[in-house]
Amino acid sequence: MDTQELLRTLPKVDRLLEREDIAALATVHPRPLLMDALRDAIEETRDGIRHGYVDSVSEDDVVMRATALLARSSKRSLHRVINATGIVVHTNLGRSPLAESAVEAVAEVARGYSTLEYDVDSGERGSRHVHVEELLKRLTGAEAAMAVNNNAAAVLLGIAGLARGKEAIVSRGQLVEIGGSFRIPDIMRESGAKMVEVGTTNKTHLRDYESALTPETGLLLKVHSSNYRVVGFTEEVALSELVHLGAQNGVPVFEDQGSGVLIDLARFGLPGEPTLAAAVAAGADVVSASGDKLLGGPQAGILVGKWHTIEKLKKHPLARAVRLDKMTLAALEVTLRLYLDEMKLLTELPTLRMLTVPGAELESRATAFAAAITAACGEAYDVRTAPDVSRAGGGALPMVDIPTTVVSVERREGSVVEIEQRLRLGEPTIVARIKDGRLLFDPRTLTLAEEIEIADALARAAREG
Repeated sequence: MDTQELLRTLPKVDRLLEREDIAALATVHPRPLLMDALRDAIEETRDGIRHGYVDSVSEDDVVMRATALLARSSKRSLHRVINATGIVVHTNLGRSPLAESAVEAVAEVARGYSTLEYDVDSGERGSRHVHVEELLKRLTGAEAAMAVNNNAAAVLLGIAGLARGKEAIVSRGQLVEIGGSFRIPDIMRESGAKMVEVGTTNKTHLRDYESALTPETGLLLKVHSSNYRVVGFTEEVALSELVHLGAQNGVPVFEDQGSGVLIDLARFGLPGEPTLAAAVAAGADVVSASGDKLLGGPQAGILVGKWHTIEKLKKHPLARAVRLDKMTLAALEVTLRLYLDEMKLLTELPTLRMLTVPGAELESRATAFAAAITAACGEAYDVRTAPDVSRAGGGALPMVDIPTTVVSVERREGSVVEIEQRLRLGEPTIVARIKDGRLLFDPRTLTLAEEIEIADALARAAREG
């Protein structure tokens, strides 16, 4: 049959709508989506005929193609993922998972009305800042605090509010770029401040800042290298020294800490990171950090510092543009409350629980997980446990290898790439790592229930393969 004859055999949409299987689909899918799927399936088949890779046409084939297209278009784009990579704060997968109590708080305020900007004591309009300000003050020792929709917004608001039309001095070694091409120089330009670079990439001295001060200086900016490290012949100015210099010259000091650390991580065998409380104690006028990195909460930008500085930022026009919504505030408030009870914090906050889980526990879990996979899949895979490393992720704790024990899986027949793809495209989506031809699953970022789901998914992949 030639091309033109094949094209004439393509079914019409009206004919397909008369089929029982299509009628059944019409009961569960909106008619516009169903019509689009049928038309697209016919058009894809037409293209296949014209390009020579479709040599026969049947209604069943077209309906099967339409059903697949309909399933794809009906699936939510933003959906649950099982993170088996061992990267705790995985930016691509939504960074920090929330504590169950925070999830419940989000659902409660999303389901109905809330006290977002309502003062129940006075019966009048209130401020959305009150839901987290007192908690942040208590946890950091700051005089005042506020939260915006992410740390990039916090940095933009801070620089614009303190140095628009003025000079902002920053070390060349701190002109960072993080994921999504967020660059300090770009933020500085958008803020309306004039960036003044001092020092060199690896060394900046206090005298560099001193010599750059002019009557036009509006801000001394310090950016913590939370997502990279400069090692070797290096030097940077301590925050306390910058604060002293700023005080002598009437210039405010702003530190962007990035990762959002509220407790000393060194107590748990992790590298020490500067905390918000330490920066406040050093006298910084304002300090910013992320809410969804090491702090373990929702996406947010936190600003803490001196009362007159934070009040100035609250009144800035940008503050409304970058303010938090009720659901994020609900999650952030509950997350911060967990920090008031450290025993509860380490068991209920997923990010810190995953970062601090003992190595012996991970080894035991990996052994049980490997046994569960073997029980579910028989001899389809070569399953082993092996020492490996996890990562903090999210631009936090760079270059830090966190010891772990992974479950290592290899297909006895077939490609490990194919298995990885099946898991990634399955329901639910499972994201793992491939290393040396084997698929790795790190129990650090998994729950016991998710381990069972992975074992079942591997069994399905073996059967389908």
